[in-house]
Amino acid sequence: MWSGDDLDLDAYLARIGFGTEAASGELRPDLGTLYAVHRAHTTAVTFENLDVLLGRPVELDVKAIEDKLVHARRGGYCYEQNSLLAAALERIGFEVSGRGARNRTRGDSLTAVTHAVLVVTVEGEPWLCDAGFGYQGPCEPVPLGRPGVEVRQGEWTYRVREEEAGVLVLCVLRGGAWRDLYAFSPQRYHPVDYVVLNHYSSTHPRSAFVSRVIAQRPGDAVRLALVGRELTRLHPDGRIEREDVGPDELIAVLDREFGLRLSGRDEAEVVRIQRAGD
Repeated sequence: MWSGDDLDLDAYLARIGFGTEAASGELRPDLGTLYAVHRAHTTAVTFENLDVLLGRPVELDVKAIEDKLVHARRGGYCYEQNSLLAAALERIGFEVSGRGARNRTRGDSLTAVTHAVLVVTVEGEPWLCDAGFGYQGPCEPVPLGRPGVEVRQGEWTYRVREEEAGVLVLCVLRGGAWRDLYAFSPQRYHPVDYVVLNHYSSTHPRSAFVSRVIAQRPGDAVRLALVGRELTRLHPDGRIEREDVGPDELIAVLDREFGLRLSGRDEAEVVRIQRAGD
């Protein structure tokens, strides 16, 4: 389903700093491998929207994602990140299915289903896997079959709670309070469904991704997010540090904080867009 056979798995593993164990057939579809691949991916690959900002189409076929995120060492947003992760996990031998989620970080308003997540089944137990929710997302799998169980990841704690009709909600503990991140139903999503959601997210004028720079990275301690001109450092105890990033500083921040390097032409265009928004 996820075109895992088309993925250069060794190149992917090298990109995320995992090594090339797959070449000798040593990777097994077990929980240890799932944890290791998920953590390595979220550590290595930045969440970012720069191609959307530059008006370029976001292609979701595996080879296009591989070219961008693996060989060009760029980042991407949820459809790219989780499609790549799904292809790699499928290639290793995992059972992978998709889900569509509603973002709940924006208050009580009902949002559309625009976030892509994965459910990976290991020895009959389902695990939430998500490499594409930016700086607030999990760095490791979260168990789905045991709602309410708290999972510690570095200095961050997650849990999944269940609502009516089988809806599951991923929550994070921050500043002593549980906060909803997103909710998803049991309905399975397929790659073709993400093509439709991706079209909205990359082209609709009301999409959060089309008009401002977004680059984010999760971490065991501090979480980083650049949205427009604001660079945010989020701490598990609820502290938030903010600083302004002007157009003249933008390229250096993208490189230093997020490991993103662009061509000279793309750098100039991203800076122009940033300056036009002032």
